[in-house]
Amino acid sequence: MARSPFTLAAAVTAALPGADVTGARPLTADGDARFDSAVVTLSDRRELAIRVADDDETARELAAEAIALRALTAGARAMLPFRAPEYIGETRLGDGRALVTELLPGFQIEAPQVPGGPGAAESMGAAIAAVHGMPVSVVRGAGLSTRSAEEGRDEVRRLVDTAAATGRVPARLTVRWREAVADDDLWRFEATVVLGGLQSTSFLFEDDPELGPQVTGLVGWHGLSVGDPAVDLAWLSAAPEAAADVHASYARAAGRVPDSSLEVRARLLAELEFARWLAHGDSLRRADIVDDAAALLEALAAGLRDDDRSVIAARSEGVDSALDALDRVPAAAAVAVDTSMQTDAYNPDDLWHDPDATGSIPPLDGSPSTEDASDAPADRTAETPNVETEDLSDVIDSGLFRMEDVDQAAPERDDHDRSTAAGDSDEAQRAARAALQRWKSSASE
Repeated sequence: MARSPFTLAAAVTAALPGADVTGARPLTADGDARFDSAVVTLSDRRELAIRVADDDETARELAAEAIALRALTAGARAMLPFRAPEYIGETRLGDGRALVTELLPGFQIEAPQVPGGPGAAESMGAAIAAVHGMPVSVVRGAGLSTRSAEEGRDEVRRLVDTAAATGRVPARLTVRWREAVADDDLWRFEATVVLGGLQSTSFLFEDDPELGPQVTGLVGWHGLSVGDPAVDLAWLSAAPEAAADVHASYARAAGRVPDSSLEVRARLLAELEFARWLAHGDSLRRADIVDDAAALLEALAAGLRDDDRSVIAARSEGVDSALDALDRVPAAAAVAVDTSMQTDAYNPDDLWHDPDATGSIPPLDGSPSTEDASDAPADRTAETPNVETEDLSDVIDSGLFRMEDVDQAAPERDDHDRSTAAGDSDEAQRAARAALQRWKSSASE
């Protein structure tokens, strides 16, 4: 059963000792369904986001995000024309890992609704260029993944081969992708700092009366690495109105020699998300996932022009229509072949920062980390606050909570929580639509 916002609020006091919590509510924006999540309000009016992972995959993702946010020093953040969430702390909640970060304000825009022209599209292009312009030392210094152009090419080759081996990829797509991999000119690029899993909903906007929606924040830093800049532009295949303007703004803001193949690789990587979904389903022996991915690939193949069977080239209306389904492919699809978090620079189980300087949080299996094994106490879990196994009455009595304001979210309140979350989400969507409508109307005058 999903944890209540009240339980998650108690975990915040463990990750941030002395926190004076005055409210808690469900996290409706950037609230990935794979996590239990909530927004917690403090007495100084700061709002924090807490997410809890209960399996190895989501725990690695939160671990990576924690490292990435800590790697963003004040100097690195000063280079960005927007805000990235501040790292607050980590703790355990039952058997799960919990990450607490700053909650950034702003509204989000789904990819198909991103308008072209000045405003959101141009601001997004400049924001992506700013990330790619960060020094690679930010990533390397944190021990995160780095890939050269050739290593990125090899990974794409392996994905194509893995998907083709299932026998469910249309032959014309396999030929198209393999010829793209074989095109040397396509893979001559400078590796940059990238976010990896960038999506349209990674951007947070505020409405500027004169400039239109402007990017003021960026979330989802768990894929921070050095690699192909095209990976952060692949989502534009699902944003047909804005794609050209985002690319143009990116090119103007990027302080590097223009990459003539950038857009082509971005479209290739977008198509390969379907192949990744197929490989994921095949590795799990999930016939439903395999069938879904195969249907998407058939639609993609059907959209190809007769003269566009080889290297990815100009935009095709049929392919664009097929790529509209990209938002149906869950993030979990990346697990089957993604190696971004499986480098030898670190062990994913050793990524978690210790809130207590006396020791590190133990791995998921409960065993002590290798660097502390020699002097680890018999029961390491005692060093890490475990909110779900504590008597919360002690926490409440300590004055950390102001009970008149905190939503206790007892099980019988689940319906109320869902309706409140839906109301908040609807209100945010209305605000986003209103801002976009105002900007579109003014731009057409």
